[in-house]
Amino acid sequence: MLNVGLVGFGFAGKVFHAPVIRAVDGLLLTTIVQRHGPPDPRYPDVEFVRSVDQLLERKIDLVVVATPNTSHHPIAKQCLLAGHHVVVDKPFTTTFAEARELVELARTQRRIVTVYQDRRYTGDFATVRHVVGEGDLGRIATYESHFDRFRPELKPNAWREQAYPGSGVWFDIGPHLFDQALLLFGVPEAIGADIRIERDGAVVDDAFDVTLYYRHVRAVLRVSMLRPPVGPTWMVHGTKGSFIKSGMDSQEAALKEGRTPDEPDWDSEPPELYGTLITSDGTRTVPTLRSSFVQYYENVRDVMLGTAELAVSPEWSLDVMRGLLLAAESSRTRTVLPWSQ
Repeated sequence: MLNVGLVGFGFAGKVFHAPVIRAVDGLLLTTIVQRHGPPDPRYPDVEFVRSVDQLLERKIDLVVVATPNTSHHPIAKQCLLAGHHVVVDKPFTTTFAEARELVELARTQRRIVTVYQDRRYTGDFATVRHVVGEGDLGRIATYESHFDRFRPELKPNAWREQAYPGSGVWFDIGPHLFDQALLLFGVPEAIGADIRIERDGAVVDDAFDVTLYYRHVRAVLRVSMLRPPVGPTWMVHGTKGSFIKSGMDSQEAALKEGRTPDEPDWDSEPPELYGTLITSDGTRTVPTLRSSFVQYYENVRDVMLGTAELAVSPEWSLDVMRGLLLAAESSRTRTVLPWSQ
């Protein structure tokens, strides 16, 4: 049994980490760093402490950092120096230099450092990946993914909506969509981005349209907080056909409702949200494959036990950071920037 300590018990810690970790055989969530407030009664067997220093006094094998983005680097560095494996919630850090320092430190310490890319383990993306891999669409020409929500009001005091380094929707959702595109197509030749503010009173970006340029493919990543998620979430067009799918993966909603991954059919998707494959042979429905955020932590567990390779490697995480920063620079300069500079 591997002991896990969780640093940060806000939205990410409560919804995306704690319940998922507890659903993984071989991982034991023993300690949570929560700086304020009473212990959560749903975790009577977990010790709540007030600081990272207190956490590091416990017997911990893996530390998960789920704190505001500006604190990812110093906390991850502290935990690596203390000899622990580390999972960092996305984004990895706020600068490339910070990310590279953590990668080099982990290598020196002979410890794992990896970024929580849970959205590669959603049923909808697993289905898109399967359809693309099967070849029914032929050579892919265009790919478009959306992560839209209609929330015109701002969240008071939310750090993600305040003018801090790494705040805004591009550093929040961009790591997921960019990671998915890398899995499908590899690193792009160039990036062109429009990262912007759309809502009244917002001080950090809340929308983006980012285009990844490949030799034969255009991959477009789109997010807006003023666009109801009523249209297709995924559109993939190739020389032999198209795949269209609407709806968002149901795991986040299930976790918000307090359901857990160890419940049967906890995240099943209704048939009306299944995707459609359109080819010259006709149109057919493609049932959504099952996947689970649990698979991310199962991989981390297996790597710690020496039985698997790391799915989200340090080098991969550096590529994602490079893509995030290159897109931000592209948007700032209004130019398409080459990947290799």
